Amino acid sequence: MDTSGLDALDRRIADCRACPRLVAWREEVARTKRPSFADWTYWGRPVPGFGPADARLLIIGLAPAAHGGNRTGRMFTGDRSGDVLYQALYDVGLASQPTSVSADDGLRLHGVRVTSPVHCAPPANKPTPGERDTCRPWLVQELRLLRPTLRAAVVLGAFGWQAALPAFTEAGWTVPRPRPAFAHGTRVPLDGIDLFGCFHVSQRNTFTGRLTPEMLRTVLRTAAQAAGLPHENEDVDTDEDGGGREAN
Repeated sequence: MDTSGLDALDRRIADCRACPRLVAWREEVARTKRPSFADWTYWGRPVPGFGPADARLLIIGLAPAAHGGNRTGRMFTGDRSGDVLYQALYDVGLASQPTSVSADDGLRLHGVRVTSPVHCAPPANKPTPGERDTCRPWLVQELRLLRPTLRAAVVLGAFGWQAALPAFTEAGWTVPRPRPAFAHGTRVPLDGIDLFGCFHVSQRNTFTGRLTPEMLRTVLRTAAQAAGLPHENEDVDTDEDGGGREAN
C-alpha cells in the first residue's frame, strides 16, 4: 500500500510551530526533563499518529504527555496512560506486545492507528479551545487519508469527543445534528464507520475505577468487531489497572 501521503503528513505535523504557548512548553519540558529521565534526549516536538496507514480502527486521545509522548516521540508511549491503553490493546489482540516504552521497542499495532486532536504536550494537560482548533486541520487530513479503510473510531474522553466530531464533519462524514453527546460506551453510526465513546485512560479515571481494564477492553473489542478486525473475544485476567499521569 502507498503510505507516502500519511508519512508526509506525519513529517509536517512534527515540524509544526503554530501555537506559541505549546511550542514554548514542549521545548522547556524537553530541556529541563524529569529527573528520572535525565539521560533521555526528549523528542520535544509535535507527536504524529502511530499505526498502519491502512488502519480499520482509529483511537483518538487528547494530547501527548509532557514526559510521555513529548519525551519518546510516539503516541501514548512512556507514560501510565499508555501502559493502560496498550495493555488493553494487547489483551484483545490488537497490539504485538503489552508495553510501549520507546519508539524503537518493536511494538506493532494490528489494524489500529492512534492519534490525537492536539499534537503538542500542553501545560497542565489542558490545551485551550484555540489550540485545539488550530490543530484540527491535521486530524482532518489524517481522517481523509485513512478514509478508504477506516471502519471504526474510539474517542477517549469528552475533550477528544468535542474535537473529533467537527474534524469528522470537515473530513466529509455526516455527523448527526444536534451533535451526539459524549458518554462511555456510546456508539454513533456515521457514513460507513461507527464512532465509540470511551472514558479517557487517565490516572484519575483508572485509579478511581471510573474506567476499569474490563470496561476498556469491552469498548476496544466492540470497536474491533465493528471494524472487521480479528480480535480476542474473551476477557483476560490482568493485574494491569495502571493509570496516566499525563494527558495523551
